[in-house]
Amino acid sequence: MNARDEPEIRVDVAYARPERQWVESVWLPAGSTVADAVRASGVAGVFPELDGAEGDYGIWGRCVADSEPVSAGDRVEIYRPLRHTPRESRRLRAGAARDPAVKGSAQKP
Repeated sequence: MNARDEPEIRVDVAYARPERQWVESVWLPAGSTVADAVRASGVAGVFPELDGAEGDYGIWGRCVADSEPVSAGDRVEIYRPLRHTPRESRRLRAGAARDPAVKGSAQKP
């Protein structure tokens, strides 16, 4: 319990880059929000690109606003912007499959 005798809850905050995944558990007063959890985790100190950045968040894979209340055991996820839209990604993969000069092409012999 904290100094005001409010119950505290444990929440995990997760952020992943292609080369590294980071997860930090934080204890927060009941009624805290996603933004509170992200701030308390210190993720901006580990990944400076997140400092002050507007981001997209989720709780267990469900997109939420930073004002969404968190519950005990939640996993708050910080999402990176997409490099390509899903449509662009499919187009790029299809182009690579047709072009034998592209390294790692998926062309069959």
